[in-house]
Amino acid sequence: MGVISVKGIDVVQKNQPQLDPGFVSITAFSKSFLESAKDGVPVVLALKRDGGQVSRYDTKVHGTADKFDADLLYIEKTVKMLLWAAGGYEVYICGGDAVKKIAYETAKIYAAGGAHEFDNEFMTRVYENKFSVIYKPLDEAPAEVSSPKPIGGNDKGCRIGFDAGGSDRKVSAVVDGEAVYDEEVLWLPKENTDPEYHYNEILTAFRTAAGKMPRVDAIGVSSAGIYVDNRTAVASLFNKVPLDLFNAKVKDIYIRAAKAIADEQGKDSLPLVVANDGDVSALAGALSLGDGEVLGIAMGTSEAVGYVNQDKYVTGWLNELSFAPFDLGKDATYDEWSGDNGTGNKYFSQDAVIKLAPKVGFEFPEGLTLAKKLKFVQNLTENGTDEEKEKGAAIYRTIGAYFAHAVAYYAEFYEVRHILLLGRVMSGRGGDILLETTKQVLADEYPDVNKNISLDLPDEKFRRLGQSVVASTL
Repeated sequence: MGVISVKGIDVVQKNQPQLDPGFVSITAFSKSFLESAKDGVPVVLALKRDGGQVSRYDTKVHGTADKFDADLLYIEKTVKMLLWAAGGYEVYICGGDAVKKIAYETAKIYAAGGAHEFDNEFMTRVYENKFSVIYKPLDEAPAEVSSPKPIGGNDKGCRIGFDAGGSDRKVSAVVDGEAVYDEEVLWLPKENTDPEYHYNEILTAFRTAAGKMPRVDAIGVSSAGIYVDNRTAVASLFNKVPLDLFNAKVKDIYIRAAKAIADEQGKDSLPLVVANDGDVSALAGALSLGDGEVLGIAMGTSEAVGYVNQDKYVTGWLNELSFAPFDLGKDATYDEWSGDNGTGNKYFSQDAVIKLAPKVGFEFPEGLTLAKKLKFVQNLTENGTDEEKEKGAAIYRTIGAYFAHAVAYYAEFYEVRHILLLGRVMSGRGGDILLETTKQVLADEYPDVNKNISLDLPDEKFRRLGQSVVASTL
């Protein structure tokens, strides 16, 4: 068990990741902070997003001058977690006079030129509204407003299901719930600057599936990125597309492709739903498990997350936990995109494996891509000498310990009964070690979380469903 002081708070952390002695879990900090502030002053954090929806989080701070720095850090990080979990363009920090200065200082951190300017710009782009952090008295704190929506379960008729991945695109022609045709095609969406390339690839996939059925009744799309009303807000698939072309051609790219199919079918329009691929994965997991409150987490090129509630509905939350805060240690890994340290994408992705490899003495051959570096470590962990296998195991035990702390933190913000683990990092022996370590650390340090949440791997039914087939039911 280790104790480290963070802004005057003694943080108790029982399980230190094997290869990262400087790691400080935000979970442990928040737990120790709230214990210290249990007699403090109430704070409500409320985030307004599209459609007038509001996410609300009730908590406490000390509200004293000697603990101001700790209070500010706690609120700054909790706001960041809420932004990347629920999303929003107006953040309300509500409380008494002792909270007012915390709110104003937090607003500076998230303002243009502040430490979290990236968050400001990202949320402004997603919601097409100016981002702001606003102080309100406690009695003016906004109430929770949510409108969960059903997702999937529509299997009647002739449907196109499309899954837009970063390296391949999949399409299914589905008739009354049965796939009559599946196709997987390699494409290069992240390398192309011309949105006509993306549009033609999408339309070609739609047309291929349409040609395998007597008609088309609806189209469902599972796509990496953030989508609001079927329009692309932000998506890594289109990262190379210049902003002016993105606004002109990408925002409505799926709507235009669906309209083209409708025209070819002699219809005015076709029902279309575009959903984040993480949410579709969570839905597939819920269907496989026969239960709701599923958080799907894929550890691949980054950390991809999706969620469905107890009714298997999507909540309208962003679930972009790759940018959520995680490590408060002074040597926390830097994320080049967001400009922040200690965010989830550097701990739950192939980047984490690659970062830890030199610590056990693994040296990568020249010229390997990131994906091949991951495979290099996986191969040594699976097929190397006994010494190499043990070194590889240390990498995955470290990530497993990281993940246990993350699970406990996520459980503070999500109603979750199942966490479905996906992605290439979970493949093979390394994935098994990661999962086993996560369970051990949860049982030891967070027994209540361990008791209430099951960690699941995709079963045969999940794999048989397939992302594009599930997308067809959207």
